[in-house]
Amino acid sequence: MSETVKVPTMAEYMAEGKKPEVLFWVGCAGSFDDRAKKITKAFVKLLHNANVDFAVLGTEESCTGDPAKRAGNEFLFQMQAVTNIEVLNAYEIKKVVTACPHCFNTLKNEYPALGGAYEVMHHTQFLKSLLDEGRLRVQGGKFKGKRITFHDPCYLGRANNVYEAPRELLQKLEVELVEMKRAKRNGLCCGAGGAQMFKEPEPGQKDVNIERTEDALQTKPEIIAAGCPFCNTMMTDGVKNKEKEDSIEVLDVAEMIANAQDL
Repeated sequence: MSETVKVPTMAEYMAEGKKPEVLFWVGCAGSFDDRAKKITKAFVKLLHNANVDFAVLGTEESCTGDPAKRAGNEFLFQMQAVTNIEVLNAYEIKKVVTACPHCFNTLKNEYPALGGAYEVMHHTQFLKSLLDEGRLRVQGGKFKGKRITFHDPCYLGRANNVYEAPRELLQKLEVELVEMKRAKRNGLCCGAGGAQMFKEPEPGQKDVNIERTEDALQTKPEIIAAGCPFCNTMMTDGVKNKEKEDSIEVLDVAEMIANAQDL
């Protein structure tokens, strides 16, 4: 996406005395990781296309505290969470959408106990709602008929029972959706959860992401669809490990919808 897209901040909205329909919580991966930035841009493109009035926190956004909490540092998690909650509450935020299931789960389920209660949606849920309202059109385009398998992020699927939204969006792209033998409730972690994303794995017989990539490869996909920046990284590394990067792409659902028409 070469054209520049304007993304307003909450501070700018506040200065004009306006409130956006939704706050887009970008997350650390979506802000700093070069691969995940592409997902952020694709999602922003879709929000613009659907005429969604949204804003981001910009430099006022900090890590939700998910990695700290999963790694066992509850004290650091609460410090990070309370700082974010003060910012969100000062802006009187009601609705949050994020492309990261870790942010989604933490904001939705762990912030209320610390004084931060918001309606929190994963980006696939939000895109599905835009589709249902007729604000977003999804067409197959270059993905029509392609063989796709979807990897369920742990914090979207098993932790929050969100299975259908990403699949319904993919089906609107008119793809051939092929489920892995371990899918939905029986899905397998990509290997990045529990703060494992930020460290090397312990010695063992096989890395988790390789095991999960093998699950995906059994479906003989052209594309492995993901709904989480961490999963995207782990599955991409797995595909490279199997030397399949020339024939198999790993794409976020939002990227697929945004790029379907860029033939």
